[in-house]
Amino acid sequence: MNIGDTVLHMLKEEISDIEYNRYIKQLNYLPKSSRSNLAVFEVPNPLIASWVKNRYAEKIAHLFEVKTGNRPDVEIRLKKPKSAAGKSGMKKTEKSPSEPALLTMLNPAYTFANFVAGSSNQFAYAAAKSVSEKPGQVYNPLFIYGGVGLGKTHLMQAIGNALLPQGKSVIYTSVEQFVNDFTRHLRNQTMDHFKEKYRQCDLLLIDDVQFLSNKIQTQEEFFHTFETLRNDGKQIVMTADKPPKRIAGLEARLQSRFEWGLVADIQPPELETKIAIIKKKCELNRVILGNDVINYIATVIESNTREIEGILSKLHAYSQLMHQEITIDFAKNVLREQLQEKSDNITIDSIMKTIARELNVKPSEIRSKSRSRNIVAARRVAIYLTRELTPMSMPQIAQYFGMKDHSTVSHTMKKIHRLLEEDEAFKIRIEELHNKISARTHTEQ
Repeated sequence: MNIGDTVLHMLKEEISDIEYNRYIKQLNYLPKSSRSNLAVFEVPNPLIASWVKNRYAEKIAHLFEVKTGNRPDVEIRLKKPKSAAGKSGMKKTEKSPSEPALLTMLNPAYTFANFVAGSSNQFAYAAAKSVSEKPGQVYNPLFIYGGVGLGKTHLMQAIGNALLPQGKSVIYTSVEQFVNDFTRHLRNQTMDHFKEKYRQCDLLLIDDVQFLSNKIQTQEEFFHTFETLRNDGKQIVMTADKPPKRIAGLEARLQSRFEWGLVADIQPPELETKIAIIKKKCELNRVILGNDVINYIATVIESNTREIEGILSKLHAYSQLMHQEITIDFAKNVLREQLQEKSDNITIDSIMKTIARELNVKPSEIRSKSRSRNIVAARRVAIYLTRELTPMSMPQIAQYFGMKDHSTVSHTMKKIHRLLEEDEAFKIRIEELHNKISARTHTEQ
């Protein structure tokens, strides 16, 4: 077995059988074209090429690094077709290509069953589920917005995956692909084909609508596509990083139509939802982790839940190759550089800002003499994390918080340590704040 086949076999252990059989199994490693800094694979069609490149190239490169110590670029090539010349020596007439299959392709793993709903995304989840049950009848269009990696595309494609078995025609595309498609047909004077495709589907899924901004000609075409589909009772679902009214450079008539149905937002997941997402990903990727490791991962990732899959893949690969159980110490060691836990320039001001934001109090209230329960709790956490994350002494901390002497700081530290030993939920919350402070400080440098 060559190194490419070994890597693909390793990848098989980390993904679902459906995705492996549909995509990865089609890859053919080309050792003669590959070298230490380049891994070349051959695939039979553009659909698989695009899918593998977008979804698995980074994973494949990482597994090469784990196995060989070198991280190559991953190149996906299309398999060369057999000679088109017939017996007469004349070339066969090439069939005019239809729209790229990528536009209608859905990720089979993006289903409602695999989506973890929590308070941060419950409204959007319920809306998407309703649309999948009554397409074109409720919430048309459905507009879902939120930050990167929060599950917008998952919910959108879950609707498509729910309708495909019913024989519905589903088109999934990003605005970038829509624009490129439009431009190509306009240049080739084949707009009839473009309109036939986009205006005759049962469900149109459009990702990253914010990129329509200032594209006047494309907005004009999208407006007519939108009108035709909605008038025919066809469902439209869109995603963006912000609500319609905040997308600059968007025509007023499009903005108003995007708000006709339902606008639903997805917020960053709270700690409990992150833990549930990690457990679900472990189940889907067949990775076994203890609760302490799961809780640790939940506290070190920020809002982008896409990080989880990469973290699980890395832990699983290292565990298999090193023949070690994934303990909390093992996880911290493997993920140390990736998660950038520590920063040498954390200040008490950055700690206060994060705690105030996360615990919904003002920095001035934390330093005040208030005995309000939530402010006292925030003050204790601030004192503890300042002592843990900065070189400040207890007398210096006492002076910052306006205390008589360091004995109050010492008492607070003992109280927090006791809570960390007795209260698992409190311990997880403190770890989460610890890592958010470290991550934000690193980002700001």
